[in-house]
Amino acid sequence: MSDQHSHQSFETRAIHAGNTADPLTGAVVPPIYQVSTYKQDGVGGLRGGYEYSRSANPTRTALEENLAALEGGRRGLAFASGLAAEDCLLRALLAPGDHVVIPNDAYGGTFRLFAKVVERWGVDFSVANTSDIDAVRDAVNDRTKLIWVETPSNPLLGITDIEAVAGVARQAGVKLVVDNTFASPYLQQPLALGADVVVHSLTKYMGGHSDVVGGALVTADAALGEELAYHQNAMGAVAGPFDSWIVLRGIKTLAVRMDRHSENAEKVVEMLTQHPKVTQVLYPGLPEHPGHEIAAKQMRSFGGMISFRVQGGEEAAVEVCNRAQLFTLGESLGGVESLIEHPGRMTHASVAGSALEVPADLVRLSVGIENADDLLADLRQALG
Repeated sequence: MSDQHSHQSFETRAIHAGNTADPLTGAVVPPIYQVSTYKQDGVGGLRGGYEYSRSANPTRTALEENLAALEGGRRGLAFASGLAAEDCLLRALLAPGDHVVIPNDAYGGTFRLFAKVVERWGVDFSVANTSDIDAVRDAVNDRTKLIWVETPSNPLLGITDIEAVAGVARQAGVKLVVDNTFASPYLQQPLALGADVVVHSLTKYMGGHSDVVGGALVTADAALGEELAYHQNAMGAVAGPFDSWIVLRGIKTLAVRMDRHSENAEKVVEMLTQHPKVTQVLYPGLPEHPGHEIAAKQMRSFGGMISFRVQGGEEAAVEVCNRAQLFTLGESLGGVESLIEHPGRMTHASVAGSALEVPADLVRLSVGIENADDLLADLRQALG
């Protein structure tokens, strides 16, 4: 993060970091530099360091500076998707024979990347309950290079003590990666708690409007940032200028959106905990949630993601999803509109039969910023 923004509050950084006025026109919004290559002033005479847009593009640079400022990091890197960011990270830091500890509750695409792609490359992984520090410590071996954490996790909303796992990682001489997609940097700052790298699907809360796909890596280690940037350029799965611009626009309202997401989610949770057809509500804001105290310590508020289980098993859960009207049946999360899904058949179908398999009676909600009373009415009719 540049010294210019280090003293500013989050809301101010979200609007101003990386968003300098255009020097030619004074435009207050960074232009979309829809360009592939740049005129050089003589061989090697680059203007601002730009030569080819895979390597760097001014619009993407603005986003990357903004991401670093929001996460309190030294280097931010923007990618074509969250999985592209993860792939770059893994190939930059791992080699055949290495080992990774991954959570027993993680995004299905992340598990698929490890189980179907990275493992074929010769990288081994172990699954651990990252909410249990002893389990994480026991899963580390002499080949371990990374500990991977999601908190809150997808889709069971598990909470991991980032600071405690960072201590395990330091003791073992390995790096800690935290997927901060569910919380966003507004609610949680993993680098400040000891993480080495933060991962984001920018598609979700950062973009915030279900109109862009993107991913990001942020680190506070300048040398690690250079290594990741080298691989970003070498591998090429970068965010395009228009996508970068869309995410930058979304980030400007991140703080106010996250406040409303969290506020609405709390009202939905209150209703679900009292509904006779709901057998369990998974939300870190509930005092009975096993990770509640840790979440309260490391998060600003508890976010807009909720999962719950219903009476009647899998078919009943699927019917709840099908009957919802205001809650849109769809994958993804973090948009201004509310979404509902059945993880077992949708986002987490890839983990069926593994240690990460999710309960068949589970429904996941991404609570949007609509009127809360309308959301409650829709869920009541969907539950029947």
